[in-house]
Amino acid sequence: MGRSARRKQERLGEKLLQIRLALNLSQNGMLEHLGLGEDLYRNNISSYERGEREPPLHALLKYARSAGVWVDVLIDDELDLPGKLPSPTKHEGIRRKAGARSKRR
Repeated sequence: MGRSARRKQERLGEKLLQIRLALNLSQNGMLEHLGLGEDLYRNNISSYERGEREPPLHALLKYARSAGVWVDVLIDDELDLPGKLPSPTKHEGIRRKAGARSKRR
């Protein structure tokens, strides 16, 4: 009885990069901002943003709180981040328009 691979969130890395850039932080700065400098390395942030790895749940929660969005917005490929980050009020995301494509390479 084998286990199938967990479905990968296609846009997670793109959203994490968007948050870091909106906060005007380097990858090391993002680690410090999230309070994860003791747990992770700069190359972890890079791997998350490129979609090579997925961050642990506690890191996703910190990203969401930093951006002022619900964690759902990061995880759900059908939701976009709000235009202004960090959001002044906790934001539930913006439903993607039908046929909208990811900006990923």
